[in-house]
Amino acid sequence: MLRQLLLLSFFISPVALAQSPLTANSEKYQIQIDIIADRLDHPWALAFLPDGRMLITERGGQLLLLSADGRERVSVSGLPDIAARGQGGLLDVAVDPLFSENGLVYLSYVATGRGGRGTEVLRARLAENALVDQQVIFKLQPKSGTTRHFGSRLVFAPDGTLFISLGDRGEKERAQDLADHAGSLIRINTDGSVPDDNPFVGNNQAQPEIYSYGHRNIQGAALHPQTGALWTHEHGPQGGDEINIARPGLNYGWPVITYGVNYGIGTQIGEGTEKPGMEQPLYYWVPSIAPSGMAFYNGALFPDWQGSLFVGSLKFRTLVRLTLDGDQVVAEERILRDQLGRIREVEQGPDGAIYVLTDEGRGVLARLTPQ
Repeated sequence: MLRQLLLLSFFISPVALAQSPLTANSEKYQIQIDIIADRLDHPWALAFLPDGRMLITERGGQLLLLSADGRERVSVSGLPDIAARGQGGLLDVAVDPLFSENGLVYLSYVATGRGGRGTEVLRARLAENALVDQQVIFKLQPKSGTTRHFGSRLVFAPDGTLFISLGDRGEKERAQDLADHAGSLIRINTDGSVPDDNPFVGNNQAQPEIYSYGHRNIQGAALHPQTGALWTHEHGPQGGDEINIARPGLNYGWPVITYGVNYGIGTQIGEGTEKPGMEQPLYYWVPSIAPSGMAFYNGALFPDWQGSLFVGSLKFRTLVRLTLDGDQVVAEERILRDQLGRIREVEQGPDGAIYVLTDEGRGVLARLTPQ
């Protein structure tokens, strides 16, 4: 009997064993929390297919296809070789806006190559439970040997181009080098070619895929539902997590300016918090919340939250809701504190519910609705 209980505790996550449904309080709503899927191995990203099914990446290198209710899951075959070390592995997944016609999905992941490891992006067609017709459309250059700060979020722009966020690889000076992809926001066409109107096209001293630079490690990106502008957030060091609006050709300052300090010793990084020619963040956190995942809400289930920006927090194991007035953050609320775990991803579902993934060894996919 004891052996059976031990086996049961291994295969069912602690969250799944909790009283169901779970609930949480917020300023506006009593929230019902339904666990849609559990026993996920450090899930990183979530994307919805047009028929309601879901794709979930696990950092260790698995791509899962879940039914709309989460009760059925299969592993998708045909993935590239993935270097799952440190903060690297299988990262984001995005569904082509024309998926119903072309069946294309996009994956960002860490791969090995000359010089070490780096973020790459694969385009492939989802056929049943397999990826076929694979094409690598982007490779960070140069690769290096560190195992941190890979980014990486994928977002389609309104004009059909693809944004790819990259970290500085833990080598902060690279974020100010336009000849280096690291520490930048990338914009490419979906076949991997470079849009003619990218800001550094024609500059022989710059990588033409770069859209903006001076970023530390962007792990959240979302399009504003009204303006179509790309909003991003990035990890600061000790303090200084930032929210920015991406503008072509601009320098967002890392590591020359930052509101964070060196880990542990608290000494200044760079030249301070401001410098001419470098952008100020729209909003920042001191102390750091370790942000990951980001989504605007414009659904019908939570009418009082329409226009809010949601950000997952790894450090405080909470979901942050930001109230906006135009391009200004005017209020912050934290919900789900310590109720689910480290919030890695947040998305609005086609049903208007809010979905979150927890970055745990036995992570969960949870659905939030008004009780």
